[in-house]
Amino acid sequence: MYLSPEEEEKLLNALQTDKDINIAFKKLVSIYKERLYWHIRNILKDHEDTNDILQNVFIKVYRNIKNFKGDSKLYSWLYRIATNESITFLNQKAKKFKISSKKLQQQLIDNLESDVYFEGDEIQLKLQKAIATLPFKQQQVFNMKYFQELKYREMSEILETSEGALKASYHLASKKIETFLKTN
Repeated sequence: MYLSPEEEEKLLNALQTDKDINIAFKKLVSIYKERLYWHIRNILKDHEDTNDILQNVFIKVYRNIKNFKGDSKLYSWLYRIATNESITFLNQKAKKFKISSKKLQQQLIDNLESDVYFEGDEIQLKLQKAIATLPFKQQQVFNMKYFQELKYREMSEILETSEGALKASYHLASKKIETFLKTN
């Protein structure tokens, strides 16, 4: 469910008004939790970690909603928070285990095979392995375009990058994935 600009403005006004914040926040969570879950899950690969980060995202949003100035869409702001929280989590996890981010990414993919919440088949697992070989920015762009079916305009607002750069990044990512899948 996408909100029209008018609906988003109405929701934002309610979120920034003390008397309506709890009702409005429940609506915000209801509207965005599933899409944010899958965005975070594509980054973290783990169901439990994803739920923890999703909760952190909504706590951060609740605490900071009054500071949201509306320079971007509310959804874009939520996505940026979710992305940043996910990246921070991965960096902390890699540091904790004293391994590189690339090595951690490989471990997350390897763990997908035994994850009871992963409902994918062998082809989807290979796709995830291929995506894991990409630089992080290309992973983000590919996941947002391929899985979440976001338009380049929306991705541009979320990632604060030009549409042209995103198209090039998606094209490169697709070619790399195609090559990976053909050779593996």
